[in-house]
Amino acid sequence: MKKTIILSAIALCLSVVSVNAKTNESHVSPNKVKIYFKVNSFCVSIAKGDIVTVKKLIARGEDVNQKSNGMTPAMYAAKYNRVEILQLLIAEGADLKVKCGKGYTAKKYAELHGAKDAQQVIEMALSKK
Repeated sequence: MKKTIILSAIALCLSVVSVNAKTNESHVSPNKVKIYFKVNSFCVSIAKGDIVTVKKLIARGEDVNQKSNGMTPAMYAAKYNRVEILQLLIAEGADLKVKCGKGYTAKKYAELHGAKDAQQVIEMALSKK
């Protein structure tokens, strides 16, 4: 019985010590992170394959070589294998030799994403120039 009382007293003392432990208060200021990942509506329409919207935007003066998130509209069309849109962009004067920030051309995006049809269209367009 004495052993039980002594062990209970020791356990109680240890638990009081751990409960009264203080933590260091440090004032950490939150990091503010800005993420710039914005694709314009023209390139979103291309990625979705919405050729009607793409035609309307071109008719309203959208630049077929303007980069969005580092990629040209032709790169988006090649990446997502949007052959009809790619042909339209080429007809409107899209520059297929432009490179993105990673050093890729529209042809390279077609290769990387397995867009065989888009790759053929690009190769034909490049051979004509």
